[in-house]
Amino acid sequence: MTQPPSPPPNQPPQQGGFGPPEDQPPQPSQQPQPPQQPQPPQQPPSPAPPSGPPQPAPGYGYPQAPRPPQQPQPQPPRTAPQPPAGYGYPAQQPGPYGAQQPGYGYPGQPGQQGYPSQPGYPGHPGHPGHPGQPTVPMQPQAGQPGGGGRKVNTQLLIIVAAVVAIALIIGGGVLYAKSSGGGKKDTASSSGGTGGQNGKDGGGTGGTSSGGKEKVPSDPAAKVLFQVPMPAVSDTVSTPGSWLTGKVYAKTGVAEIVGYDPDKGTKLWTVKLPGPVCQASRQTTSDDRTAIVYEPAMPTKAKPSHGCSQVAAIDLDAGRKLWTQTVKSGDQLIGLDNVTVSASTVAVGSTSGGAAFDVSSGKPLWTPKPDDTCYDAGYGGGAKLVALRKCGQYGQRQLHVQTLDAKSGKVISDYKMSPGIEYAAIVSTDPLVVAADVGDSAGDGSGISDFFSVDGKTGKLRAHISAPGDQYAARCDDITRIEFCTGIAVGNDKLYVPTEEHDGSGQSSQTNEIVAFDLGTGRQTGQRADAGDGYQIYPLRMDGGNVIAYKRPPYDKGGQIVSIDGAGFKETKLLENPATEAVRNAETAMSPDSAEIRYAQGHLYMSAVFAHKSTSAFGKEYLALAFGAGG
Repeated sequence: MTQPPSPPPNQPPQQGGFGPPEDQPPQPSQQPQPPQQPQPPQQPPSPAPPSGPPQPAPGYGYPQAPRPPQQPQPQPPRTAPQPPAGYGYPAQQPGPYGAQQPGYGYPGQPGQQGYPSQPGYPGHPGHPGHPGQPTVPMQPQAGQPGGGGRKVNTQLLIIVAAVVAIALIIGGGVLYAKSSGGGKKDTASSSGGTGGQNGKDGGGTGGTSSGGKEKVPSDPAAKVLFQVPMPAVSDTVSTPGSWLTGKVYAKTGVAEIVGYDPDKGTKLWTVKLPGPVCQASRQTTSDDRTAIVYEPAMPTKAKPSHGCSQVAAIDLDAGRKLWTQTVKSGDQLIGLDNVTVSASTVAVGSTSGGAAFDVSSGKPLWTPKPDDTCYDAGYGGGAKLVALRKCGQYGQRQLHVQTLDAKSGKVISDYKMSPGIEYAAIVSTDPLVVAADVGDSAGDGSGISDFFSVDGKTGKLRAHISAPGDQYAARCDDITRIEFCTGIAVGNDKLYVPTEEHDGSGQSSQTNEIVAFDLGTGRQTGQRADAGDGYQIYPLRMDGGNVIAYKRPPYDKGGQIVSIDGAGFKETKLLENPATEAVRNAETAMSPDSAEIRYAQGHLYMSAVFAHKSTSAFGKEYLALAFGAGG
């Protein structure tokens, strides 16, 4: 795959206008590493417009020193909380990605074994949050969907269609297929819309369905509500974390979290921290509390990282830090890789083991055990608390996906993945869905080759879903964060994923779709939501039985938020951003693969996960953007 053009050299901050960041190259530290943002959409050359902007693909794992060899042991049950005394091993582990491997062995297929991952490409220092480098959209080959090819006769098409149908039935329906129109370029069409042309994309004009709470505005045309300027920094600083409650839009800044009025953007409160935020939970409690991991001091030239050792709970509505805790291995502080929230529990994971705290008091609920031969690498939160537990040494790994009692840590169910699968991510905890790059077969750095639907009560595999990296565009590439996946939604007992980009109907345009898989059978449902010509569509979350999705715009349109009815897959447009060049440049700097995108009740918030010294030649850069629908 070819690489995009090199970014322009460093330049002083620009005044006025909007512009996408061109981040600094990743620096070696324990902090999350910055992404390289794509160029904004260019104006169309004569006579035809360019394709939609390239999507960034987060980076690849970089091998670190492996943990000391361990022999796989039977899973010991959790017991009552233990005092924080010497635990585990140094917080280092090898990176996951490498050359593509043939043949992979999935759970539920007797007689097959997964190939162990091989250390792979450089570019990921092994710390959480490194999104990586942009990719160039893949071009379909002749005769494939979206590409050109020879016309074939009707009889041959019928024979081919029959063979494909049989293969889909036998293979569990895991291939994405669509007709080629007799070898001509496939024309993408939207359910009830025209791909954004003349403001008709999305089709719907009012109401909600399938129990959704998002209201359809009388006028989806949005305006810019406010912008949060990019902080003035001399080097790149991580700023992950953004939350939206009924009272506040909160966003991590440089060693702080700031609460903003959701409409006006005025500061409501600021929580100051001694060092930058390393990780932030996407989950919140029912009373709008969440958790972060941060450094105890600001990086300096002499010491670029102080370790991500502090975990704290934040009350988002009150705007205050509730408590701070640490986890130790002997006398050494453990570097924490991830953090999540479920019910009233804050859980953190690392290569030295996991720990949990009460969200209100900070009281330890459990901590790593010094004699444990397995360790909790991290947790998925939200409706349930699920641990990703690792046993055995690198190359002979056994992963356990365990649903836990959030108060005690007691194991409710335990699903054992095939030996040799080194890394996995928790996509959803209820229903329980896990993603993995089995045998490093994804080949695109996405971290996903397969999904596994698991019964959270019994630990039994419900369905296995193959998702080849060259066909689907979801990503779980930040291996240490465990539940950090983008472009995926789970609801209605279905998995919703975007396809990779392919040729659209317009000259040089690109587009894609969202397709659905049944979590009980692993087969595609046949439902498809088309982005529309020049757009790329990505699921954000569920709204009752509906899928809320973001449409990244072409060069001459603004981005959109749509609601996709879970039953009929009809698209209803909820919001459309301004199409002015300055706004488009700022919006397209916030790529769905790396930026944090939040939408609720006619409000769209997009924010960067790194603050950096300006290198953009396209105008002023922003830490966060807020849009609101007109009616």
